[in-house]
Amino acid sequence: MLEAYLPILIFMAVGLVMGGVLLGIGLIMGPHRPDPAKGSPYECGFEAFEDARMKFDARYYLVAILFIIFDLEIAFLFPWAVALDKLGLFGLVAMAVFLGVLIIGFIYEWKKGALEWE
Repeated sequence: MLEAYLPILIFMAVGLVMGGVLLGIGLIMGPHRPDPAKGSPYECGFEAFEDARMKFDARYYLVAILFIIFDLEIAFLFPWAVALDKLGLFGLVAMAVFLGVLIIGFIYEWKKGALEWE
């Protein structure tokens, strides 16, 4: 029974070793030019430790919400693609409706100017 897991263990070990080697090469061979701007935290376009009542641009949050929506769309597409042969025509139509609603929402946001940075 345990020999069935040996390929998975080897795959994980090779992946960890390759990841460590590539990170090590990047640390050794990469340029080291520290800068205060590089080390500062950047979250949403304004400094993290200023007045909480300051005005800020809400477009940062709109873009983040759009990213989450389309990221979730991709998360739904993978299991659907794997099970498409079992779902048949109903699964195809259901995903077409799902994608249609998301595309309509994307076009609406685009027309409203949520993606414009002016």
